[in-house]
Amino acid sequence: MEDWYNVRDQNSNVSIRSAPFFEGFSEAVIEKATAHVVTRSHPAGQVILLENDWGSSVYFILNGWVKIRTYNLDGKEVTLNILGKGELFGEMAPLDEVPRSTDVITLAPTTIGNMPAQDFVQLLNSEPQAGIRLAQLMARRLRQVNRRLRLRESDSTSRVADILLFLADGQGKRGPNGTEIPNLPHRELSSLSGLARETVTRVLSKLEKKGLIVRDRDTLCIPDPHALERMMI
Repeated sequence: MEDWYNVRDQNSNVSIRSAPFFEGFSEAVIEKATAHVVTRSHPAGQVILLENDWGSSVYFILNGWVKIRTYNLDGKEVTLNILGKGELFGEMAPLDEVPRSTDVITLAPTTIGNMPAQDFVQLLNSEPQAGIRLAQLMARRLRQVNRRLRLRESDSTSRVADILLFLADGQGKRGPNGTEIPNLPHRELSSLSGLARETVTRVLSKLEKKGLIVRDRDTLCIPDPHALERMMI
C-alpha cells in the first residue's frame, strides 16, 4: 500500500511560496530559502513531532490543522495551541539548539512543507525582515497566551468564548456569514480551555441558541465576533 502521508510533492517550492512568512521577500531570497523544502501530506491523527525530538526542520502548514500538546504533572494531555494554514511550528528548537518541548499532531488531513533547520537559521541571519517576522509571530502568540491565562479564573462561558475568539484570531477565515473556524471536537476545546468536555458542550449549545455561533459538521461560524466578546466578563 502506498504510504500516502509521506509523499514528496514535486511542486513544493510553489506551495511554500504562498506562506505568509515569505510575503514581500524577493524571488531570489525565496528561491534560496525554499530550495530544499520537502512537502508531505499526513492523515488526521499523525504525530509530526514528539517532545524531546531534536530540531532538524521547521514546518510550514500549507493546508490542514495541527495541535500543539504537552502533559501536566498528572499526566493529563493539555492542548496549548491549534495551528492552521499559513502558520509555522518547530522554529524554536533550531534557534536554541535544544530538543522539542511539545508534541505536534494533525487534527485533519494536513500538508506540511519541511524546511531544513540550517536553511531557516541562514534565512534569519541573512534577511532582517525574516527575523522581524519571526519576532512578530512570537509576540502574537505570547499575547494570546497571556490573554488565556488572565481568563483562567473566569466563568465557563467567558473561557469558551475566549477560545473561539483565540482560534478566530489565529485561523479565522472571512465567510459569507461571518468568521469561520474549524468545528473542533469538544475534547480539543476542553483541553484548550481547561474545562470539562460536558461543560464545553453545554456552553456551545448556549451560544448557538443565542445566535452567537453557527455550527455545521466541519465549520463553526461566528457571525459577530464583537458580540461574542461582549459575553466575556
